[in-house]
Amino acid sequence: MLALAVLVGLAGSLGYRYSYDNALTHQGERGQVQLHLYGQALSSELARYDYVPSLLSLDDKIAALLAHPEDRARVEAANQYLAALNARAGTRTIYVLNASGRVLATSNWQRPDSYMGEDLLFRPYFADAMEGQLGRFYGVGTTRSEAGYYLSAPLGDRNKPGGVAVVKVGLEPLENRWQGADTQMLLTDENGVVILASDPSLKLTTLKPLAPELRERLLRNLQYNRAPLPQLELTTVRKLSDSDTLVRLRRGPPMLAQNAELVGTDWHLTLLTNTSQARVAALNTAALAGVLTAFLLLLAAAWNVRRRIASERLAARAALEAANGELERKVAERTADLSAANQQLQAEIGERIRAEATLRQAQDGLLQAGKLAAVGQMSTGIAHELNQPLAALRTLSGNTQKFLARGDNATAQANLGTIIGLVERMGRITGALKSFARKPGNGSRTAPLDDALDNALFLLDTRLQEVRPELVRQIDPGLVVACDPNRLEQVLVNLIGNALDALSGSTGPRLELRTHLTGGNVRLTIRDSGPGLSEEAFARLFEPFFTTKPTGQGLGLGLTLSAGILDEIGGSLDASNHPDGGACFTLALPLARQETEKVNGHGA
Repeated sequence: MLALAVLVGLAGSLGYRYSYDNALTHQGERGQVQLHLYGQALSSELARYDYVPSLLSLDDKIAALLAHPEDRARVEAANQYLAALNARAGTRTIYVLNASGRVLATSNWQRPDSYMGEDLLFRPYFADAMEGQLGRFYGVGTTRSEAGYYLSAPLGDRNKPGGVAVVKVGLEPLENRWQGADTQMLLTDENGVVILASDPSLKLTTLKPLAPELRERLLRNLQYNRAPLPQLELTTVRKLSDSDTLVRLRRGPPMLAQNAELVGTDWHLTLLTNTSQARVAALNTAALAGVLTAFLLLLAAAWNVRRRIASERLAARAALEAANGELERKVAERTADLSAANQQLQAEIGERIRAEATLRQAQDGLLQAGKLAAVGQMSTGIAHELNQPLAALRTLSGNTQKFLARGDNATAQANLGTIIGLVERMGRITGALKSFARKPGNGSRTAPLDDALDNALFLLDTRLQEVRPELVRQIDPGLVVACDPNRLEQVLVNLIGNALDALSGSTGPRLELRTHLTGGNVRLTIRDSGPGLSEEAFARLFEPFFTTKPTGQGLGLGLTLSAGILDEIGGSLDASNHPDGGACFTLALPLARQETEKVNGHGA
């Protein structure tokens, strides 16, 4: 069936390609005729006005104006003559320039936007006429931004003209005749810029990229009055012949593009015709070819099936006997294979159990390593916390002996009370450190959040005294979370310690601890006012052994272990940058069962 489908598709494809190319050939022949007619019509339209500029050199009023350009009467007479000639010839504007390029007289002198007095020295048609040649130029007017076709001729002696006569012709009637047909007609000038189009939105676009030097020259002579001249989205699909190409206009359906030169100019006509009818005809041919091919192939397949059935009946009997013997042999082999596979599976299960136990030991080791790393970072501060009471004990003990020798029992009693307080403080420090450093056991699986925060802040008290941040603590009282207290303290020490590292050296440090209840979870947010997290830190935040601290300060396991602890209890750890600055770490901690029932009962 797959081979039949491939053959049918191949026949349909060949039929489509042949019919489509044949239809495009006929369409191209019709297009060439149409393109020839359009070219003749355009050439005839442009040739109608060739005589007008040269006609001005024969009139006495124009000669008198060039001889006496300051004479108001002669200027008025020339304006009247140009207006009458413009109305009779059907042109858009006729005007006369002196040898310096300034407009002396114009047919539109009465309009507010008249060309009178303009300096058009930069226009190419002026330069051509001053060299004794007939100028032909398409451009956009600088006064009214009105496009037109300019014809110019020298006035007076051709070797040394006294002025230039210019006629501006509007080509919009040609555009209007092009509109409405199922084609697109484009007229491009010598620069490759579309100056006439059946679709006005295509005007002043280019069919190919303009070189930087050409763009600079067009900006200087203002031929298109600073129009942006974007490149037209005309994509070549397939080259059909030297003059015919299959293209897409603005990513639309394929169109047949045909080009022809406009006789006597450097302009080109481009005709774009719709190929939808050719595609429909090609699809019909492809469908017919596919159906005929499928019919022939099915007949051949039916004959082949009858032939094969006869031979297969004979072979099936012999194959059945061989298969019966082969089946008995395979059953015996399969039974042996299943026994071996069962033994291998039991061995793999035992290996999996041992691997899980090893992995658990490694995870516990990493947790303890992270905890000991934190203890190492706090060791300097803890030593300082113990050295101060020890020094005070040494001083108070010596003083107490002296006071007892003097018989000052009241002062000695006060010193002994102070000594007891210092010993109790040292006991709290060593007890908290011992509790934090021990491995988690099988004790309580719930922890009061307030107590865990108090212990973590107590362990980090020395670093808090160094940084002295503004501590904002907004913790809902009485919250109990489903987590081992020792592991929860480890997570809090890691996160608060990181926040204090971020605040080190900053001005106006601020540390915020806030809780928010959401259903059966409590969300604890730890925010600092430091520089926040970089993009690299975000990408590798929970990667083991990644740290932004200097070498020797931290193993890069704190966030990884913290995320692992929260994941084990069904919580989560998220990081973000606060809009007002600083980093935010949010812990989602599941509430203990009795705490969840209180929250739900309060919500009901």
